[in-house]
Amino acid sequence: MAYDTERQVFRYVNRYFMVPVFRLGLGSLIANPFSGYIMVMKTIGHKTGKVRYAPMNYAIQNGNVYCTASFGPTTHWYRNLLATPRVELLMPGSSLTGIAEEVTDPDERLHALRQILKNAGFPGFMMGFNPFIAPDHVVIEKCARLPVIRIRPAGVRSGPADPGGWLWLIWIGVGILPLLMRRIGNKRNCC
Repeated sequence: MAYDTERQVFRYVNRYFMVPVFRLGLGSLIANPFSGYIMVMKTIGHKTGKVRYAPMNYAIQNGNVYCTASFGPTTHWYRNLLATPRVELLMPGSSLTGIAEEVTDPDERLHALRQILKNAGFPGFMMGFNPFIAPDHVVIEKCARLPVIRIRPAGVRSGPADPGGWLWLIWIGVGILPLLMRRIGNKRNCC
């Protein structure tokens, strides 16, 4: 029951806050060591064929981007990339395309997993251990059900400030807000 509730909360926060923030190009404003370094992965739905967005913590190592499916192999985006491994990543500072694959080498998996949890900030401690000091066997045991994914970059995508991006919406808001404030102020003064 709590597991389902947690998934629902993440679904709403991701859909109505995280994804729009990244699509607007403001991801770098919320990525930090305390709340975690987050990216948004764009996948194709394995059943619907529709574009799906999924925010997640990540680590960059050896020119690859790593992430983990926190809800295990039933995670929707994980099942999507198994069907279509070509993904797009909206990162705090850039956008890129890549090919996703599950990490099978135990040493690479452990190293990537530990770094992802360190980069997750305080949510990284929700696994029940401190990822900075926990012994390897604890990390392996507590995270045994979590798939670790490697994304090999294949190209650079247009970002939020490039053609087709959403950053221009911020400037409309910045331009309209003073006009609205002035109008509200004039209505209060006239009556």
